[in-house]
Amino acid sequence: MSDFLNQISRRKFIVTATASAGAVLLKGCLGNPPEPGGGNAQTQSAVQPVANISPELAPETKTVKLGYIPIVESAPLIIAKEKGFFAKYGMTDVELSKQASWGSARDNVEIGSAGGGIDGGQWQMPMPHLITEGLITKGNQKIPMYVLCQLITHGNGIAIANKHIGKGVSLQLASAKSLFTELKSSTPFTAAFTFPHVNQDLWIRYWLAAGGIDPDADVKLLTVPAAQTVANMKTGTMDAFSTGDPWPYRLVKDKIGFMAALTAEIWKNHPEEYFAMRADWVDKNPKATKAILKGIMEAQQWLDNFDNRKEAAAILSGRNYFNLPADILADPFQGKYDMGDGRKIDDKSMAAYYWKDGKGNVSYPYKSHDLWFIVENIRWGFLPKDYLAKAQTLIDKVNREDIWKEAAKEAGIPAAEIPTSTSRGVEEFFDGVKFDPAKPEEYLKSLKIKKVSV
Repeated sequence: MSDFLNQISRRKFIVTATASAGAVLLKGCLGNPPEPGGGNAQTQSAVQPVANISPELAPETKTVKLGYIPIVESAPLIIAKEKGFFAKYGMTDVELSKQASWGSARDNVEIGSAGGGIDGGQWQMPMPHLITEGLITKGNQKIPMYVLCQLITHGNGIAIANKHIGKGVSLQLASAKSLFTELKSSTPFTAAFTFPHVNQDLWIRYWLAAGGIDPDADVKLLTVPAAQTVANMKTGTMDAFSTGDPWPYRLVKDKIGFMAALTAEIWKNHPEEYFAMRADWVDKNPKATKAILKGIMEAQQWLDNFDNRKEAAAILSGRNYFNLPADILADPFQGKYDMGDGRKIDDKSMAAYYWKDGKGNVSYPYKSHDLWFIVENIRWGFLPKDYLAKAQTLIDKVNREDIWKEAAKEAGIPAAEIPTSTSRGVEEFFDGVKFDPAKPEEYLKSLKIKKVSV
């Protein structure tokens, strides 16, 4: 466990994240709060008036501060604010606070909005569980959190520097193993993710290991804030990075690199980032929590109407949100990817989804997915093996699917769209490996490259 804590120490994070501080696009710990219209008000509808809310559903407070990172996973939060969906359910004072990095988000949820931080927001998994356990917090303080919904499936990719075009670096890495071996003896292949031991670290690890490349022995892995990844690739200090749109596609548009794989290719309809809040805030404000969830759900349904995605790209690209050209978002939102190496994808099933995907409800926080993220942490030695036995207890404490269901029913979501099982069932990856949430130990046994002995 000491190795785990050392890897995510603030000192290491600060050293890595500031290696080229001049290139950081997001400033400050919290960033600038968005102005109405996100700096692009002409594209947006006026905020809807507050609905006539019955007293039994009226939120205890109308004020909440939610953190987000400017990648497509944050879209439901931004759209819920800009289209008036939060206000519709009585949450008229929702502040969205741009976070400079995932480390900043962690620090700010530790202190809460009362201390100038945030009450919750967008998270990679299993950050809420690790914060709850005090594994990545200052002084190992346990800050109980609740996972309340999933925000998105897909929307991530693994980008590679142009110097490696034609060397076999693609979804399947069998023909590229010699490249990694050659670089290992001189300057190792260097890849980055935005926070250790969570989604984007786990995607690149799975991809490398499936190709027979040990991510801990054969390459060099770094933690770099999302907005800095393109700049680092441009200077030649990185060979690859794993992060959310718009950053990988922006690298292609800027002719700096190409896309080796979309995470939609690695694991079709995979869970991506989640909405989670401090447990004390939720316990104090249960009606407000459900009001926030109802606003997010409505935003997710709005986003899944592809006719709305041009407007969504315009809103998200605004100065106070992503601050980039809307066309960087528009094509990927339609499942259109120029991979930068001659390959082009035009397939809506590969796009980001927010409400429904090819396997069912996106927004619902399946506990089986929490388990996969924890099992992967065990796989790579980030969590001790004994977490396999107590994973379900931790998940039951953190995952509040019951609140999601209550909010969905209050919002009038049809019963057919409310999952009846906490498990989405067996999941399959691009290399043929399957994860049965009822048999996590068998999954670990099936993996050829891992740090845990099973």
